[in-house]
Amino acid sequence: MPKTTKSGKPRREELPDTLKRSGAKAQRTFAKAHDSAAETYGEGERAHRTAYSALKHTHEKVGDHWEPKDEKGPSDPRAHNPRAREGEGKTFGGVDYFGNTKQELYERAKALGVRGRSRMSKEELAEVIGRRQ
Repeated sequence: MPKTTKSGKPRREELPDTLKRSGAKAQRTFAKAHDSAAETYGEGERAHRTAYSALKHTHEKVGDHWEPKDEKGPSDPRAHNPRAREGEGKTFGGVDYFGNTKQELYERAKALGVRGRSRMSKEELAEVIGRRQ
């Protein structure tokens, strides 16, 4: 089912809950990418993965919604890898691994109440934040 109306606006009832709580730009990005992918690949998992990939290029998942990133680009090693469809590279559940410093991830982990965060690497912090939000 198309995620956009004929005028190009996102259909809120068709969006995932995290996107319903996000800004209009995030909703448009996901909806347009999904509709384009559904035309190319057909409705289903591949269209959803493609739409989330496009969204993660411009937005980062923070808590229960998506926020614009400071700079566009891949958010994690899997998004950066051209062989991502083969399952190569790590993903961090929408956390912008490349766009955040270790200290910024540490502060987010602190706000989430993550125990043992002071001994974690940047990668471990991104993983635990991705699981908690």
